Amino acid sequence: MEHEGLAVSVSRAPTEAVVRLQGAIDMSSVAEMSSAVEHLLVDAPPRVVLDLAGVTFCDSQGLGTLVSLSQKARMVQSVLVLTNVGDFLQRVLDVTGLQPALHIV
Repeated sequence: MEHEGLAVSVSRAPTEAVVRLQGAIDMSSVAEMSSAVEHLLVDAPPRVVLDLAGVTFCDSQGLGTLVSLSQKARMVQSVLVLTNVGDFLQRVLDVTGLQPALHIV
């Protein structure tokens, strides 16, 4: 099954950065998402928000990357917050048991 790519846009304020994702989070796009978040964590704001409103698909590599990025944020005294999590992704997080590992609002 072919999925569209992932568009990543970043905005930053003193207390938080927002990373907006549009498209599919899969093995071909996780590096782009990771790079954007890891770049922010170099000089980490208190919160890094991943706005997932435009996410249409997320595979196991994407799920693992979300957990990994959340752990990296904690290591630099920041928090990775997932917002606008769609029904599909919410169900996947519930079924896989990953929801407790992530901060979802």
